[in-house]
Amino acid sequence: MTTVDSSGYAPEWLRLREPADAAARAGSLAARLPAGTETVIRDLGCGTGSMTRWLAGRLPLPQHWILHDRDPLLLEIAVSNLPARVTAEARTGDLTQLSDFTQTTLVTASALLDLLTAQEVRRLVNACVEAGCPALLTLSVTGDVEITPAEPADGALLEAFNDHQRRESRLGPDAAVFAVREFESRGWTVHTRHSPWRLGSTQDALIRAWYHGFTTAAREQNRRLPVPGERTITAVTVHHLDLLALP
Repeated sequence: MTTVDSSGYAPEWLRLREPADAAARAGSLAARLPAGTETVIRDLGCGTGSMTRWLAGRLPLPQHWILHDRDPLLLEIAVSNLPARVTAEARTGDLTQLSDFTQTTLVTASALLDLLTAQEVRRLVNACVEAGCPALLTLSVTGDVEITPAEPADGALLEAFNDHQRRESRLGPDAAVFAVREFESRGWTVHTRHSPWRLGSTQDALIRAWYHGFTTAAREQNRRLPVPGERTITAVTVHHLDLLALP
């Protein structure tokens, strides 16, 4: 999705975070996907295509990806950076309105659920269930963050950030658990794995971009919050949850 990014420049932010996303995603969930003779994958909110690059080598060929995003520029980047022997088509539009996943082998998304409302998650779940299409939904924030070294203001900043994630009825850090319950209420089996970002000294640019977005969102939610000025951060852990929903 391009509606929220931490750098102000979505392609650059997505480039920065792609290695951390790849390291964090739960490969054990991808290993549980049922094998088929041909794989048609819909990637919702595909951004620059990082999910395609991460998952394509874990699935059998041939593969055809249907890439959905609001941003034509991101779709252009995604289609021009496909893994070998993978085909794809780009579709621009409001992915929250998608409701027909027939002839789709798998639905994927990355860092998407927390941007959705309860109604939008239910629509996604219903579309998967009606089509009998498994869903691999990764990197949903859970609302837990550790910053090293810690500052006294961190707790209040995190609380405000999580409230900001819930603005306009979005589920924010509650989204992954909500989605699990929705799938399970329809009789599906859901496997979950924790998928934290563990950022250290070699990822200083990503830490700076993430922290800027984190504090900016927190201050938008509560402008009275103090934000530490000059700050050296040596490590950050941002917790996520991945889920695989199977019929």
